[in-house]
Amino acid sequence: MKRLIQNGTIITASDTYKADLLIEGETIAQIGQQLAVQGVDEIIDASGCFVFPGGIDPHTHLDMPFGGTVTKDDFETGTIAAAYGGTTTIIDFCLTEKEKPLHTAIEAWHKKAAGKAAIDYGFHLMIGEINEAVLNELPAIVSTEGISSFKVFMAYKHVFQADDATLFETLTKAKELGALVMVHAENGDVIDYLTKQALKEGKTAPIYHALTRPVEAEGEATGRACQLASLAQSQLYVVHVTCQEAVQQIAEARKQGADIWGETCPQYLVLDESMLRKPGFEGAKYVWSPPLREKQHQDALWKALKTGTLQTIGSDQCSFDFAGQKDLGVNDFTKIPNGGPIIEDRFSLLYSEGVAKGRIGLNEFVDLVSTRAAKLFGLYPKKGCIAVGADADIVLFDPQAERVLSARTHHLAVDYSAFEGMRVKGTPRTVLSRGKVIVRDQTYVGTPGEGAFLKRARYGELWTNDLVGQR
Repeated sequence: MKRLIQNGTIITASDTYKADLLIEGETIAQIGQQLAVQGVDEIIDASGCFVFPGGIDPHTHLDMPFGGTVTKDDFETGTIAAAYGGTTTIIDFCLTEKEKPLHTAIEAWHKKAAGKAAIDYGFHLMIGEINEAVLNELPAIVSTEGISSFKVFMAYKHVFQADDATLFETLTKAKELGALVMVHAENGDVIDYLTKQALKEGKTAPIYHALTRPVEAEGEATGRACQLASLAQSQLYVVHVTCQEAVQQIAEARKQGADIWGETCPQYLVLDESMLRKPGFEGAKYVWSPPLREKQHQDALWKALKTGTLQTIGSDQCSFDFAGQKDLGVNDFTKIPNGGPIIEDRFSLLYSEGVAKGRIGLNEFVDLVSTRAAKLFGLYPKKGCIAVGADADIVLFDPQAERVLSARTHHLAVDYSAFEGMRVKGTPRTVLSRGKVIVRDQTYVGTPGEGAFLKRARYGELWTNDLVGQR
């Protein structure tokens, strides 16, 4: 089909201009003023709207087992909600098990997504151990499977946590293979000690999840990961940065020329530690890791986004019902499943709290919510931009529309909203995925299973000079 988008204002990471878009099949065919309409199957009027490239969420956990249960949202409900929110591509975390082939986990994640994903998707691969078998599998995983990013946990002792030797050897191997290493940076050993002490003292309420995971534990682990990446002369991406201490470590490493990148999430920009102090057990809704911080850290995160110390916004989508899942930890905060429902509101929250309030510009918004992730994770220029030949992943965004975020109106399967009652300005109106309208006038009209698995290029393979220039 041919579709023509008219009368909108196109916003990319570098440019703002009025133009029409002609889409043929799955790709953008022409961009120009008053494009001819002959032979067009559908004309979409974008009057009053910004025309953004589809959002790329580089950090999701769908259909993921954790803490004796499984996330409420799977690849169907999670990606439909993402589409409503303006996200057209996700990269989900494929969790491995020790002493099992990596391909076992990859195959399991493909089965989770097959026939369900409403938008395009890729995988990051967790590395929990390094041995000869793992090292032998990794080259084909990058070159054949198209999975060019590895995740190492520095926290969750006795569950996911890897030691420094594993992290360092992963960094070394990633340098050789052209993969980007991602870290969950918290000192798991210190957190384990503090957690045991809290429980010993009878401190079981949700707030102790935050108090046993202090900013110092995140700052220390972030600095350690940066130092190891520098020593290995490799590349590192720090996920879900929450605090000034971690920002400072990343800033210093980048200043020294290290190949370090940082991500934060909307929940850390707009919510704070006080949410875990809600009366009764309500604070459990806000238990995720790293935890929410005291409010002053929000300013440090916004500044880091503005100055380029942090470069991407992930959702860390990982939803568990309040009733029946979060309440597994009603008498023990360590048994509360970690995670929250974020994927649908990531795009709008960053626009409303960032652009609409003057913290970031429109072009910076696009870079943060889409373009930079496409570059870092081997998807650019097919994804993350509006250009001839790119996939027609397009969001028509109404900057004047306002809505109230609520579990009553969201499209996730989970039973609560982390942002209940928050009013946002600006909302996606119509969303296209590879040229097909999947959300029309805020109604989902797509089909689960139409999302395609994305084999990604090696880190920096296509845009090395561009990335180096922006470090």
